[in-house]
Amino acid sequence: MHAPGIWGILVVAVVVLLLFGRGKISGMMGEVASGIKAFQKGMRDEETKPAQIDANAKVNAASETEKSKDA
Repeated sequence: MHAPGIWGILVVAVVVLLLFGRGKISGMMGEVASGIKAFQKGMRDEETKPAQIDANAKVNAASETEKSKDA
């Protein structure tokens, strides 16, 4: 078994373009790129979330005590 030659790769590329079309391939690549960006943003946000969670918990606890005092 040997590696495909230039003609084999060219035939596969033409078939893929015929099946999916140029617009669909570029759309899929755009979706992949936005998914990667969202993943990277999520990884960055993960580092700051523990501090935000602690702050939100304190705010929620304070608002709950205020509500219980009013009732």
